[in-house]
Amino acid sequence: MRSFLMGGMLSAAVLLGLQSGANAQTPTVFQSGNVYFIHVCPPVRVPLHARCHASVVTDRSGNIIASLERTPDGKTTINGKTPSDLRSAYKITGTGSSSTIIALVDAYGYTNAESDLGVYRAQWGIPACTTANGCFEKLNQEGQQGNYPAQDIGWAQESALDLDMASAMCPNCKIFLLEANSNGYSDLAATVDEAATLGAHAISNSYGGSESGTQSYESSYDHKGLAVTASTGDDGYAAGPQFPASSPHVIAVGGTTLLTAKGKRGWTENVWGGAGAGCSTVYSKPSWQKDTGCTMRTIGDTAADANPTTGVAVYGPNAGGVSQWEVFGGTSVASPLVAGVYGVNGKPVKTYAETLYTKSKKLFDVTMGNDGTCSPAYLCTGEVGYDGPTGNGTPDGIKAF
Repeated sequence: MRSFLMGGMLSAAVLLGLQSGANAQTPTVFQSGNVYFIHVCPPVRVPLHARCHASVVTDRSGNIIASLERTPDGKTTINGKTPSDLRSAYKITGTGSSSTIIALVDAYGYTNAESDLGVYRAQWGIPACTTANGCFEKLNQEGQQGNYPAQDIGWAQESALDLDMASAMCPNCKIFLLEANSNGYSDLAATVDEAATLGAHAISNSYGGSESGTQSYESSYDHKGLAVTASTGDDGYAAGPQFPASSPHVIAVGGTTLLTAKGKRGWTENVWGGAGAGCSTVYSKPSWQKDTGCTMRTIGDTAADANPTTGVAVYGPNAGGVSQWEVFGGTSVASPLVAGVYGVNGKPVKTYAETLYTKSKKLFDVTMGNDGTCSPAYLCTGEVGYDGPTGNGTPDGIKAF
């Protein structure tokens, strides 16, 4: 076992070698305080491919912990933040409309998507969202039901997280899960275009990879009037900018640590040390970004809870494919959560992320914490006003969205 600091990602990081049941690679087990977690998708080793940005809480050996526990009095409790927690933290009171579609773009298949979603929504009193009642559609890359790609456990876990976060924030929205044939950008980008063609209002992308060579795919994320969200990554500032979050045509969603607190809001947030951020080396700065420490596109625009130690309750597959309650973190929490906020608003998005800048006072400013070391400091450090890891801040209702 090796212990060392990892680019400001965690106050302590413990790396343990183990064999994952979810994939053939050996994942890293991270430790933050007394919480252990792993990234559910392995590092990308092939150019122009992406990894999902979900992390799941485990024991010290990397085995996923079932978060449904029985208390001494015989009752059961589910660990992780609930929909009511998240809606309280971000002051979301609306429930959205059945005419609004939130599309979730993920790679590979998820066999039990509809049934697992049903368990999550029933547990928290959210109306059923099924194929039969017209609320839910599972679609392949061509926008068709059936002929789905083979299941990959890590990406299925990502999909479960996405479905649950969209449900938590916008319980009355329609939800489309679109399953790309692979985690290659050619397939993911084509699937984003398909989601736009199908009439989605918000399209969440909880994945990323190197910017290099992505220019030919960037136009697929350019859908003016829609909210195309993208997670910024889970390995801190040192990992560098991630695509598609680095595109000037998406809403780049970073990560925070969300804790209860005294005061009017009842919650407080700091920068999560794993949140992605940085300065693009490929994409130009949009006109509404006025920061001066980066001449290109600065990442990100907004943020939400992402730290696994303050993670969310999710019902989805474990490493063996058996469905259970688990606790998830990563900026993969934040991207579909923010897409859900756009869904509650339901109005056309003015110009990509622009309103997050022009209406920044309608967001909760995150002013503490960092995701690494950098110069100028705001690119990796929470500050008053704009900063890289959390953008202009986290949702305070829907007025900035």
